[in-house]
Amino acid sequence: MIPIPIPIRTIGQARCISDVKADTDHTSFITGTLSLKEENEVHLIRLSSDGTELVCEGLFSHPNEIWDLASCPFDQRIFSTVYSTGESYGAAIWQIPELYGELNSPQLERITSLDSQVGKIKWSFRRVQVQSQESAGVMHYLSGGAWDPHDMNAVAATCESSIQFWDLRTMKKTNSIEHAHVRNVDYNPKKKHVLITAEDESGIRIWDLRKPKVPIQELPGHTHWTWAVLYNPEYDGLILSSGTDSAVNLWFASPPSDDESGRLVDSSTRRIDPLLNSYSDYEDSIYGLAWSSREPWIFASLSYDGRVRATRND
Repeated sequence: MIPIPIPIRTIGQARCISDVKADTDHTSFITGTLSLKEENEVHLIRLSSDGTELVCEGLFSHPNEIWDLASCPFDQRIFSTVYSTGESYGAAIWQIPELYGELNSPQLERITSLDSQVGKIKWSFRRVQVQSQESAGVMHYLSGGAWDPHDMNAVAATCESSIQFWDLRTMKKTNSIEHAHVRNVDYNPKKKHVLITAEDESGIRIWDLRKPKVPIQELPGHTHWTWAVLYNPEYDGLILSSGTDSAVNLWFASPPSDDESGRLVDSSTRRIDPLLNSYSDYEDSIYGLAWSSREPWIFASLSYDGRVRATRND
């Protein structure tokens, strides 16, 4: 597998990037800046038709520091942000104007704001609105999470030193993995019950959630904190990770079969080192990662100093 780097595009200090899955005509990503002193921006970035450069297709002002961002899976003009005002955090759903390319200074439309006390939000896949809100009661600080692609009512949340699993129908915790200092989690898109975690000291761990006492596989991770980890959307053996060591790593770790998984958990964790490539020509921590759902051999990475890099693996 030969990596082909695409020239860097700089946007300003930032830490989040998302694949625009609903854009089926282009390989697109959306990202936002994190500046205390300057007005923040949302950048819509596309890979050129010849695949040789990243082009900024849209630039929009955003009122606050953007700490997280996600593109709507069914409408390429809609995305969400989690932001900080300096004193508190909030979240909102935004819409890009339809003819933004013909406007001098296109403005984002705020569809809705999400109250900081919301415990659960259900979305309709036909329209963008909050369908229901429920409280999960007193919860510890939640730093992140992932939605189970095989069960729309199941989510995993990173909570201080544990991973908590919740059933959204009952708002009850169904299970947990304790003493896991996790920075990021992702579900295997092709195989049920399999979860991957990025951890401070243990690197990368793969879990079978039916027997979550010990991981079924371990990867070395990074020389400093492993910050993000992502399964490829089509080839679940390919795993992307990034860290505060200013590196992005591409791994191959084929998930075990059901029978093999059970045997591994009952005995000991299988430690593997299937590093395919390490991309270390960055100058700052890498917080943002995104696979392209349109071209799954392409991924984008974002360093804290605002450099967006796309890489094609042929």
